[in-house]
This record gives sequence, structure tokens and C-alpha cells, in this order.
Amino acid sequence: MSSPKFQHGGARAALFVLWLLHWLPLPLLALMGRALGAFLYRVAGSRRKVALRNLELCFPEKSQAEREAIAKEHFGWLARSLLERGVLSYSSESRLRRLTRFKGNVKLAEQGKQDGRPVMWLTPHFVGLEWVGPLLMTEQSCPGISIYQRQSNPVFDAALRRMRQRFGTTELISRHDGVRQVVRRVRQGWLFMNLPDMDFGRKDSEFVPFFGVPACTLLAPSRMAASLKMQVQPIIVTMLPGGQGYEIEACEPLPDYPSEDAVADATRFHGWLEERIRANPAQYLWVHKRFKTRPEGEAPLYGRR
Repeated sequence: MSSPKFQHGGARAALFVLWLLHWLPLPLLALMGRALGAFLYRVAGSRRKVALRNLELCFPEKSQAEREAIAKEHFGWLARSLLERGVLSYSSESRLRRLTRFKGNVKLAEQGKQDGRPVMWLTPHFVGLEWVGPLLMTEQSCPGISIYQRQSNPVFDAALRRMRQRFGTTELISRHDGVRQVVRRVRQGWLFMNLPDMDFGRKDSEFVPFFGVPACTLLAPSRMAASLKMQVQPIIVTMLPGGQGYEIEACEPLPDYPSEDAVADATRFHGWLEERIRANPAQYLWVHKRFKTRPEGEAPLYGRR
């Protein structure tokens, strides 16, 4: 096991490389990302297996060759998103705006503040997700708050927090710290960015079908939105081909969400999300073990524990 000092040094070296890369034009970074993605697909065996297993579960109607093609393309987009975090972390706001297209009603949070109905953004894990916080928040007149997963490496953790808060418009709360601060901010009219599509275990969750497979799903988004009378607006980030930039789409608020039934709300959101994934499957985050937690008595879907 490597020492903390070595790990910290490696993290700082990686961040320095990202700083160097941010000076490059985005089309060149896109080419480098595709090449890196092809390399990672070959060498990152465990993550490749997770992606292929997820695709097998979610797209049983596709052939193995079709699923492999999606996985290979996915690794290209994923590698691009990693390299281009240097751009997001270190480039000027003016450059980032030139690289970003906004679509839909990005001012809903402002209208909600005036109407006394705060807004919750549901931001599912497409590979360009990181662009939501720094970029879309600069379009708002109200600040935002988000829960994040604390990184085990403190150097990477500090870098992640800097990136997501770099324009001073967003406050981050660690998942370990609970939601009291989030509720307090929402009641003050802040926008809440929520990531609804990861497996965080059984606590406060139910098994909700996702592509027909029971997926352990947090019910907190619906319950919080109902208790705080929030509007719920999905946000989708699409990486554009050839280094053309990013499109951030502020979708129409989900109809009849929240309702009195949090499980029905999660089911409705999953159905909506499935349609968006089918339209652009290679950019969804397939390397995450979305089906890691299983119903009692059901065998693991990713091999032995």
C-alpha cells in the first residue's frame, strides 16, 4: 500500500497535468480523449466489465457487438470528460461560456424565488455532468447548494470543491454531514442541485425499476420537494462531438412531481431518464455499479462480493 505522502504527490502531479492541458484547444483535447478512452477500454478491465454488465442488463434487446460498441464509445466520452476537467477548473469564465450552449428555461430558479417556490435540479450522471454547477449557476441570481461525495484523497477532494465552487455561486455539503443545511438554504430561496441516480445503499431507499431492473433508489428527492413545495427541473448535459463544447439543457419541470407517493415519483423519473439515455446511450455513466445493492435474497449482479 502506498504512503499518504506518495498518494498526495501523485494527485498533485495529476492536477498539474490537467492545468497544462487546459491551455490546449478543445478539439485537440477531444482527440486526445478519444485515444485515451480506447486505451482505458483495453486496460481498465474491472470498469469495462461493469459497463458491459450494465449495458447487458439495460439493453437485453441489443446484440453483444452493439453493446460493446456503446461501451467503447462511452470510454471515449468518459476520458474526454476527465481531460476536459482541466478546462473547467482553470479556464476563464468567458472561455467556458464560449464553449457552452444553454437550452431551455435556465431562469426557472429565479422565477421560483419570486413565486416562493424554490427549485430542485435533478442532474443525472451523464459524463458531462460537472459542467452544471460552475456554468449554469452563473446564469442564476440566487445561489445554489449541492451534496457531494467526499473524496478519499484530500488533494483531489480540495480540487473538486474548488472546481464546483470556483465562481462563488455554489455551496457544497458533504453527504456525511446530512441535509439540515440543505433544507435551511432551500427555505432561504436557494436552488438545490440533486444527483438522483446512484446506488447509496438501502437507507432511505426503495427498489425502483430502472430499465426493468430493480435499482436501489433514494426517495429523498421526492419527499424533500413535497415537504418544501419545490419545483423539480431535470438538467441534462451533452458533450458535443469534435470538441465543439457542451450543451446544458434545462428541461421542462416534471409534471405531477412531487406527488404523495415517493416510489411512484422515482418510477416516473426513471421512465423519463430511460428515454433520455436511449437517445444518447454512450454518454451515460455506465461504469458505476447502479445495481450493486440487491433485494434481500437476490444474487449479486456483478459477480461475487
